[in-house]
Amino acid sequence: MRSGQFKKMPVGYTAFFPAPLPPVPQISLEGDLALLLSEADRALGALNVVVTVLPNPDLLVGMFIQKEALLSSQIEGTQSSLVDVLGADEDHVPTADVGEVINYVKAMRHGLKRLQEDDFPMSLRLIREIHGVLMQQVRGGNPNLTPGEFRRMQNWIGGTSPANARFVPPPVEAMHDALAAFERYLHEDDALPPLIRCGLLHYQFETIHPFNDGNGRVGRLLITLYLVWKGILDEPMLYLSAYLKTHQQEYYDRLTQVRVEGNFEAWIRFFLEGIRDVSLMVLQTTKRIQLLEREDSDRLVAHGEGSYGLTLLRGLMRQPVVMVNDVARMVGVSYTKANALIATCEDLGILRQRGTGKRNRKFIYHAYVEILSEGTELISGVDG
Repeated sequence: MRSGQFKKMPVGYTAFFPAPLPPVPQISLEGDLALLLSEADRALGALNVVVTVLPNPDLLVGMFIQKEALLSSQIEGTQSSLVDVLGADEDHVPTADVGEVINYVKAMRHGLKRLQEDDFPMSLRLIREIHGVLMQQVRGGNPNLTPGEFRRMQNWIGGTSPANARFVPPPVEAMHDALAAFERYLHEDDALPPLIRCGLLHYQFETIHPFNDGNGRVGRLLITLYLVWKGILDEPMLYLSAYLKTHQQEYYDRLTQVRVEGNFEAWIRFFLEGIRDVSLMVLQTTKRIQLLEREDSDRLVAHGEGSYGLTLLRGLMRQPVVMVNDVARMVGVSYTKANALIATCEDLGILRQRGTGKRNRKFIYHAYVEILSEGTELISGVDG
């Protein structure tokens, strides 16, 4: 009863009706949970400090958004790599899987832009807008995906029907009631810290499951957007899906444990561990990239490519997979000079050619992408 009730429906299957937030009795923030909350808060605070000292924070923020997009999509079974995504033209995506990741990036940027508007808070309207961007022209343009619209029929997770499903969310009428309560809780103030509220909201959204598809990805987008909206995270550098992917089965089990046992504390513990661990991971990744940038800058300067080379290096941190025309545009030089600059970077081991062709050659800032790609090995999963 603490998290809701499973009810037998007239047609025979059992659906879950979530109780509104916050849980009753309230979350007990004692012992290890209090310690975890403190550790997670400190780790996020360290991320905010790093942003203030980075010379070009937007470069890394953009890369981390793309990494989060890839990891969150991989949890749902998308089969693409970071190199596939970084090398894609947003207007001519090579595969549907890459297109889904690019849509996730667009959805994140759309949400962040909307939240910068003075009169546009977190809301069901924003959630629908994000879903609309996320689900555009994916999986063959399936009309049943209804981008930007809450579902009008019963859905389920696992199995071939609600009768043999692993989990059945609330039916449509109860779903709308639950969404109204969800939106009220977004704007209520209670005694719970924002990180705890964020964890509760993610759980509740996944339990309501208000869309025909894409609920997992929208729910994970909401974590970052909520933390930015509340001023807990200054920039969207947190790719929490790295932790959720690594512990994917536990992620699902902890959500189920809340529904079946009302054990919110076990879920919150898992959530805070993820916030803490990924924040520290982002700090380490940022330090490694800063060191790489310094080393490669020194090598370019020593090789006589100080001005053009450093401009190219900054461009590669924004777009690490390039063609010769890209380099000419980034640096503001001729095609011939761009070709020579690429040759120098190849000699120094900064750039590597992808493939062996002589036409439409692509080059990759290999060491940079290698750091960013850690933890993005492909896995399989099922979206809902």
